[in-house]
Amino acid sequence: MTYMKSGASGRSYVMTKRAQSAAATAERILDVAAGEFVVGTPIAGITLEAVAARAGVTVQTVLRRFGDKDKLFSATAERQAARVAAERDAAVPGDLAGAVANLAAHYERDGHLALRLLAEESSSPFLAAVTANGRAYHRSWCAQVFGPFLDGLNGDERDRRLAQFIAVCDVYVWKLLRVDSGLGREAYIQAILELLEPLTRRT
Repeated sequence: MTYMKSGASGRSYVMTKRAQSAAATAERILDVAAGEFVVGTPIAGITLEAVAARAGVTVQTVLRRFGDKDKLFSATAERQAARVAAERDAAVPGDLAGAVANLAAHYERDGHLALRLLAEESSSPFLAAVTANGRAYHRSWCAQVFGPFLDGLNGDERDRRLAQFIAVCDVYVWKLLRVDSGLGREAYIQAILELLEPLTRRT
């Protein structure tokens, strides 16, 4: 037997369902917006009409939820950055093999997207801000993960060593080894470990 919800509890139930539906719609819109970057659509060519159509909503729904195109892209970038940070922050400082495995998993999924954003950063202030934040995060990640290997170094020596860690773990090195040179995932991991290992030796 079905019982009708009534009074405050009924209104609360309806509001909860509406909130859940709105949240699911927002996530679907963000998924579509992120997917436009993945398939290679230049940012200038991404339209709200295309995003709305692929998400199965109207343009007015997108505008009501996010405001405008720039705010939609900002929300998309913030969600992506939060997901990346949650996953990469799982790397344990001082665990070289674990850090490289973590990095490889990230680039396997998001490397091509990162390269596309970097290729277009000069065409858009929004993209320039996204890639600047990405570089800052990558630097802080390297400083944290390789922190135990930086202990005892000071001044220029520490700066140089950190820059080396940052460079070896950069997405362009992933591209050179994994994409341009055709190394498999495990071969890429081994190559990075071989490049990093001399930087971790205690003298």
